[in-house]
Amino acid sequence: MINLSENFMDSLRETLPERAILTRPEDLAPYLKEERGLMKSDCEVVVRPANTEDLAKTVAVCDGHGVSVVPLGGNTGLVGGGVASGGIILSLERLNKIIAVDALNHTMTVEAGCVLANIQTAALDAGCLFPLSLGAEGSCQIGGNLATNAGGVNVLRYGNTRELVLGIEAVLPDGRIYDGLNALRKDNTGYDIKQLFIGAEGTLGIITKAVLKLYPAPRSSVTVMAALPRLNNVLTLFDHVRAACGDRLTAFELVPRLGLELGIAHVPGVDDPFADSHPHYSLIELTSPREGDDLRGDIEKVLERALEAEIITDAVIAESEAQVHQLWKIREELPAAQSREGGSVKHDVSVPVSVATKFIEKASRAVESEIPGIRVCAFGHIGDGNIHYNLTQPPNMDKQAFLDKWEQLNRIVHDIVVDMNGSISAEHGIGILKKMELDHYAPDVKLDVLRQIKRAIDPNNIMNPGKIFDGD
Repeated sequence: MINLSENFMDSLRETLPERAILTRPEDLAPYLKEERGLMKSDCEVVVRPANTEDLAKTVAVCDGHGVSVVPLGGNTGLVGGGVASGGIILSLERLNKIIAVDALNHTMTVEAGCVLANIQTAALDAGCLFPLSLGAEGSCQIGGNLATNAGGVNVLRYGNTRELVLGIEAVLPDGRIYDGLNALRKDNTGYDIKQLFIGAEGTLGIITKAVLKLYPAPRSSVTVMAALPRLNNVLTLFDHVRAACGDRLTAFELVPRLGLELGIAHVPGVDDPFADSHPHYSLIELTSPREGDDLRGDIEKVLERALEAEIITDAVIAESEAQVHQLWKIREELPAAQSREGGSVKHDVSVPVSVATKFIEKASRAVESEIPGIRVCAFGHIGDGNIHYNLTQPPNMDKQAFLDKWEQLNRIVHDIVVDMNGSISAEHGIGILKKMELDHYAPDVKLDVLRQIKRAIDPNNIMNPGKIFDGD
């Protein structure tokens, strides 16, 4: 444990009410855990401010004493972005108010600690949609979504998180408050400062509020799971659906047979929607703000043509909300199901959509050559090129022996990704876990610019140090 000075603690207690400062081990414990269990925070103080002003005062005290600050949202990150080594953890959980919903302007103003699911519900209550949707939406916080530029299942239609934000409020490393909390669609007054903070993983400051874009709520929808005989057919099917349905195509996901089998084996309520086994599946969702839009009729025509052309071998159309939930459960529970199968090495990568299946095939040949019998579970948002290329240990291989191959497998997979002009991080950020990978693959000019921005905004390197890249 890295001890903080008495002077610092005295200054902190003079700044905040005692209830906002946690120091007892039993109170700290929930904040020190990391989602995947790969890392653990070493920290003796968690601060829980109730408003932006108290948060800003806290950061100013930390800056004055040279104490590092690690912001923490819902603690659902997968790359160690919220892991602390000394300093304080600054929890946003008490900044959880939905400040305003403007249905006419299609905006919502929220504090950073709002749980994503609560934002979705508030939007629907106003007859609108906030389209960011991901597996952890019941516990992740919007501040963390912003800090990591989260993706999710609706990126195909609505874009990443940074495309869903009009304005932010943020606390700078010296404790000043940047007020960019506007709801304008057009603002050409200089640099777009909010975009510096979105995706910065808390290394430049702490987002405290945001103005989010809303959209008309869907009034009709249809969910389909199609069975495919060959992997490459998924892109052909995607092209057909997109051509016929346009921007009504909201989600287009890939699920391999192994993923479905793992879900059936490990997750109660996951069942095979088909009578026969198929090598690959695509989960498709269409939505429309028009109540009378015949989405079912349109997708049925696409599926009929796809069956005739042998692009698909079968398809299931959800007939109720319960069936929609069942189909989506297959996809959403897949990461948890894989984790329960044993050792897994996970990759969050993206490549151009046109080469997504070529990437899966090439990477699979390469990892199978490295570890015979390795089980490839490649799934995810294939409609936007984001593949969760996850690897499960061979049935007869020791778990630790498999995990010891982590770095070799990373290099194999990431080399292929980069060779295909892809990215080693599609939606989860860099954090600690991918820091060495970024340093290995990123051009020197990019790394230099990143470091220059960091030094300019956070010269004392107190904001989430050691994330994305090492400080000077």
